[in-house]
Amino acid sequence: MAMSLAQATLFSRTSLFLSRNGLRRFTVCVPSSSSSSSSSSSSDNLCRKKWRQPVASVLEVGGVKISREDVVRDDPTNNVPDIIFSRLGMQLHRRDQHPLGILKNAIFEYFDTSYSNKFDKFDDLCPIVSVKQNFDDVLVPADHVSRSYNDTYYIDSQTVLRCHTSAHQAELLRKGHTHFLVTGDVYRRDSIDSTHYPVFHQMEGVRVFSPDDWEASGIDSTSYAAEDLKKCLEGLARHLFGAVEMRWIDTYFPFTNPSFELEIYFQDNWLEVLGCGVMEQEILKRSGKVNNVAWAFGLGLERLAMVLFDIPDIRLFWSTDERFTSQFSKGQLGVKFKPFSKFPPCYKDISFWISESFTENNLCEIVRGIAGDLAEEVQLIDNFTNKKGMTSHCYRIAYRSMERSLTDEEINELQWNVREQVQSRLNVVLR
Repeated sequence: MAMSLAQATLFSRTSLFLSRNGLRRFTVCVPSSSSSSSSSSSSDNLCRKKWRQPVASVLEVGGVKISREDVVRDDPTNNVPDIIFSRLGMQLHRRDQHPLGILKNAIFEYFDTSYSNKFDKFDDLCPIVSVKQNFDDVLVPADHVSRSYNDTYYIDSQTVLRCHTSAHQAELLRKGHTHFLVTGDVYRRDSIDSTHYPVFHQMEGVRVFSPDDWEASGIDSTSYAAEDLKKCLEGLARHLFGAVEMRWIDTYFPFTNPSFELEIYFQDNWLEVLGCGVMEQEILKRSGKVNNVAWAFGLGLERLAMVLFDIPDIRLFWSTDERFTSQFSKGQLGVKFKPFSKFPPCYKDISFWISESFTENNLCEIVRGIAGDLAEEVQLIDNFTNKKGMTSHCYRIAYRSMERSLTDEEINELQWNVREQVQSRLNVVLR
């Protein structure tokens, strides 16, 4: 299971195995999270239907043509902007000379070697899924923050852009897969800084055991699966990072029991690598595997790639600049990125009285929609509440291109557009 729910610290968005740092306050209506079978079938039809000719553009994802009008809709529950649609189908993890593709292939190599090609691999599954697939099938509680309109991209009330690769887990289990790895691009409304981006890439792994596997061991099924899981992931960490010190942290997740986080001591710091655990029996039961036990893990490719390749800014993964792309080659894990330039940032502040419905994610969506990858960071630098109970926020926006110097004229135009959109769309009063 690999769903992003944590945002507060460096590299904090690997999986649902990592908890979110507190709940965000919002008053926007949350689209329904019904677990009826109709929601699953609607998304299946969405990925398999004969797509109409697009108004603006069309993309191909996993052999399926997806038009803009089928993702960016005039629907009260739709919150998918054009910049997110433009990322659909890029699949950086499937490019063998890209850092994410290199890392994915290195992980594949470990599993192929260690398990004699036993693990099935999926890296081209359609990212349009139902609410049921994305949340209910992996036991995400109905009131969980990750279901909110503030955190997830909804196409309509029953269909989302997957926010974790676990959205495919139940279907693969029902189809009879017992050893599999799922890699894909996932989508989360998020903050703007050097380690957060609304599209990122995850991998999850699942292994299912039958009674024959653990009965001869003399230990119970849960202990057997947990021991096998730790042995597998310790081997993976050594494969990627070398002979590093490791430690296991007991934790809690709603879909695994027991649950763990693996940390490694790397470059003088403890780095959280992944979350994992023994799968809740309810998930297996719903998938027709009543007498089985299984483990699952989830990891974020960007998190690990930024460390392994010394990549300082998550936006660089999307760069087409040859000074970036030419530094990496197929099969060359851990080649250290050499910065080719560092253009100066330009800072612009915006202050406003917030409303009860204001959320920082909505502000970041506006900034990113206008400035795209020129927006390097959005940071709250001041807030106060006056005697009338009105709260003011001041945000500092850093604009910076990784490829060229920005002109005063274009930065001023970007900031002016941000101010206009913030005032008209977020129900705030500029100061």
